[in-house]
Amino acid sequence: MQNSGYPGMDSPVSVLPKIERQRLHDTVVGHLRTFIVEGVLEAGMKLNERELCEKLGISRTPLREAMKVLAAEGLIEISLNRGATVARLSPTEIQDTFELMSGLEAFSGELACERITAVELAQIKALHYAMLACRANDDLPGYYSFNHQIHDRINEAARNTALRQTYLSVNRRLQALRFRSNYQKPKWDSAVHDHEEMLAALEARDGKRLAAILRQHLLDKRDAVLLLQSTEAGDTTET
Repeated sequence: MQNSGYPGMDSPVSVLPKIERQRLHDTVVGHLRTFIVEGVLEAGMKLNERELCEKLGISRTPLREAMKVLAAEGLIEISLNRGATVARLSPTEIQDTFELMSGLEAFSGELACERITAVELAQIKALHYAMLACRANDDLPGYYSFNHQIHDRINEAARNTALRQTYLSVNRRLQALRFRSNYQKPKWDSAVHDHEEMLAALEARDGKRLAAILRQHLLDKRDAVLLLQSTEAGDTTET
């Protein structure tokens, strides 16, 4: 093997710190994203670096690197004067983004019905039943995790790279709001019913039907989020 000219570069051990650092980076990004999605870090909240470092057991460098990733995703906003805050979408932005997402989900469903494999369908069914178990136990974080995976697998089954990239970019901005759309149990139960219908359409390879279900599913989430936001704003005004 040719010598690289750099001390230690020819040893496999030399790459380990880089791998560990990447794992740390991905873990921190994942934890922060989960905090935002599940409302631990609420929209508009200023991020306290010291407290987050203590909670995650890390230094400020990996925290700030993770914040840059989330800023690029539109989940947080970083200002030289104010520091970092969790991004807040206006009602108009919520309206527009959910409308766009409804179209992306509908197109994913149409293509998935044409291209999904039997193995992929079986995996989605398994996720669906795991999601139902979480609903039975009122486990919203667990429910949302499986719910998110189902929508993601349908998008993957569409096998369209351009659609995939756009879907991931837009969906990151909506994850916290999609989570919040199930705060009210009637809305949660309605979403579960939608998923039953989605699975039936997917098994039947009925692309038009699945597209229509997914589109309305996202628009219903939009309405639930806007109603919740309006109610909370009213409560704040009264106090």
